[in-house]
Amino acid sequence: MAHDTTVLVLGGGSTGCGIARDLAIRGVDVTLVERGNLTGGTTGRMHGLLHSGGRYAVSDQASATECIEENEILRDIASHCVEETGGLFVQRPEDSDEYFREKLAGCRDCGIPATVLSGREAREIEPYLAEDVARAIQVPDGAVDPFRLCVANALDAERHGARVETHAEVIDLLREGDDIYGVEVRHDSGPGKRTHATPGTTEEITAEYVVNATGAWAGRIGAMADLDVAVRPSKGVMTIMNVRQVDTVINRCRPKGDADIIVPHETTAILGTTDEEVDDPDDYPEEQWEVDQMIDTLAELVPIIEDARTIRSFWGVRPLYEPPGTGTQDPTDITRDFFLLDHAERDGVGGMSSIVGGKFTTYRAMAEEIADHVCAKLGVDARCVTAEEPLPGSKDIAVLEEGMDSFGLRSPIARRSKQRLGSRAPDVLEPAEDEANPVICQCEGVTRAEIQDAVEQSGSDLNAVRIRTRASMGNCQGGFCCQNMANELHPRYDEQTVRDALDELFQERWKGQRHALWGEQLSQAMLNYALHATTMNRDNDPANAPAQVDYAQFDGGA
Repeated sequence: MAHDTTVLVLGGGSTGCGIARDLAIRGVDVTLVERGNLTGGTTGRMHGLLHSGGRYAVSDQASATECIEENEILRDIASHCVEETGGLFVQRPEDSDEYFREKLAGCRDCGIPATVLSGREAREIEPYLAEDVARAIQVPDGAVDPFRLCVANALDAERHGARVETHAEVIDLLREGDDIYGVEVRHDSGPGKRTHATPGTTEEITAEYVVNATGAWAGRIGAMADLDVAVRPSKGVMTIMNVRQVDTVINRCRPKGDADIIVPHETTAILGTTDEEVDDPDDYPEEQWEVDQMIDTLAELVPIIEDARTIRSFWGVRPLYEPPGTGTQDPTDITRDFFLLDHAERDGVGGMSSIVGGKFTTYRAMAEEIADHVCAKLGVDARCVTAEEPLPGSKDIAVLEEGMDSFGLRSPIARRSKQRLGSRAPDVLEPAEDEANPVICQCEGVTRAEIQDAVEQSGSDLNAVRIRTRASMGNCQGGFCCQNMANELHPRYDEQTVRDALDELFQERWKGQRHALWGEQLSQAMLNYALHATTMNRDNDPANAPAQVDYAQFDGGA
């Protein structure tokens, strides 16, 4: 049988992109399909923590050990995606001394560097910690940009010959008897699609081997071939604050619980999270009380959060996997380890394996394990080198530290541009030295050169531009820059394409703000409304009405 590809990877999150990169580097012909943008599922809805493993050092030491090993690898191969913030597990008066000792011992058992600090020493590092914090354990947590990391893996996969198809939704697995030999996908007609196919059509993609790396959706994919993949999706809410109240990851040193972590990320801080099992990873309630709980509980650790402005909230779904026969009732008790399911061995159905469970920090290890497995199936004799080969943009760490005034940019902008671009900075920024290169997004310091570079990669899809650059992800949530981003699509794209791209970006920015409309954030949202209504006529333009934000919801709060 002729094959469109040798290996077909389903899912464009961190694990799927990592698998595509790993196999492509080994010389395997790979195609990856993702139903939306890269990071459209769990990867794009995480709190940005690069785990040290400390979080699991008591309850799940296998996962903790994996985390610290991968933490160290990612700092080396993806330096432009990682901020080495460090982390603190802080103890309040009501928190158990026994658990504190167990946490410290667990960290040391798992090889996680851990130092005990007094409350005073912890407040010297983070002055806004509550005065009654008694002591803390210092660990090497970090902050990671999941968008940049995922895109870097996809770009490297393409450079090694892989084909990456976004906006290509799997609607069926192709099965003949006891063999899976591909998928049927439906191509989306959305902007910025990376594809060889015509939008709005369906296509059969055949393969010698299929890898199901769809995370919380793995059970749904398995069901297409009558395979039971026991994923238990668990939702969690995260709330983004308007500034970085802390520069260190702050964890509550207590057993499992909601609202126990603050992650500094770029210009903001992200509060997290809850853990509640849901039936459908695409359809679950997003409730105001969850946001309130984040703020009220975490203000016990960092009191100034109570009076700070929240700019948006978002929900993600964890791909928890419960091995058959475990019978765990509480999703917080399910291991965060990952599992490789060979459906030929387990179910008697050949041609496909699923990789389930795990977490973002261990994506590369997950990819290595299943790539080894697939290569063994195919008779490919090539070892994994992804722990050694830097991702695009991370080859020269000095590039991230140099040049306050290089490239003709204001120094803070130059520094942040270089951090985003890594070793690609000269290629992107140097050609702009002699041309107009204004800042398009003032909140995040994103320049025209970066926007144009992202458009080259992603076409007219402004949300794909956003995840590559962080433009529109700052305090104004696109109020002052969305139209500037859309302007950079002209004259390459026609007017309607630009309008559609702008509408899609507006909608994505609006979704996360609905649960944060009080106090100063309501004023910010009303300012955005006034600007868009008066400068772009967006409150009564019939051409925009179907895709327009429902600004009528503001009337009661104004």
